[in-house]
Amino acid sequence: MKIFDSSKLFEEVTNGTFLYIDKDLDLTSFDVIRKVRKIFKVRKVGHAGTLDPKATGLMILATGSKTKEISKYMELEKEYIGTLQLGAETQSGDTETEIIKTSEINNITEKNIQDTSKLFIGEIEQIPPMHSAIKHGGTPLYKFARMGKEVEREPRKVFISKFDILNISLPFVYFNVVCSKGTYIRSLVVDFGKKLGVGAFLKELTRVRIGNITLEDSYKISDLESITSSLK
Repeated sequence: MKIFDSSKLFEEVTNGTFLYIDKDLDLTSFDVIRKVRKIFKVRKVGHAGTLDPKATGLMILATGSKTKEISKYMELEKEYIGTLQLGAETQSGDTETEIIKTSEINNITEKNIQDTSKLFIGEIEQIPPMHSAIKHGGTPLYKFARMGKEVEREPRKVFISKFDILNISLPFVYFNVVCSKGTYIRSLVVDFGKKLGVGAFLKELTRVRIGNITLEDSYKISDLESITSSLK
């Protein structure tokens, strides 16, 4: 947790600043913005990129006049640590939905996993997941997904600088990814499972860095909420 002076931070946020948040599991990115608005009593709050509800970790927010400068953070590379589960698939590509298909993984070796991860290094194309906020005809894709509908999505080019396998304890694979903006780690994991021929979904994910800003620079929402009571 980052140490902070409540009065000074309150003043900075009120006047306009960049705020680094460590998002908790199951909070939506809008939940984070809503809580920051309530804690600091500010209306103008923007973000430099969302996180899925089932992901945790670093989000960059801007308040007040600083929202005009938030775009400079959007181009920065991002780093994640996560866990994927082999031999199982979900509709959303993560734990938001139930497992819909399983496969045997008895023939998968550590070499298979290491070699396959290397295939994703460099520029790759991804099809955005249906369970995402990308809009189709003005409607977020996740709304179509919740109705059981699938719409055509254009592939997007992204760049993967690092896809390191940290540990393997089948069916779980622990990894570290450094990537460009716009990369969907869920899609990377799903495509990884397809390459191995057994399927996969994202079990856990934490964003640990955006540019040179790390998780150690961030505040937990619960810590910020203590500001309200301490300043009464």
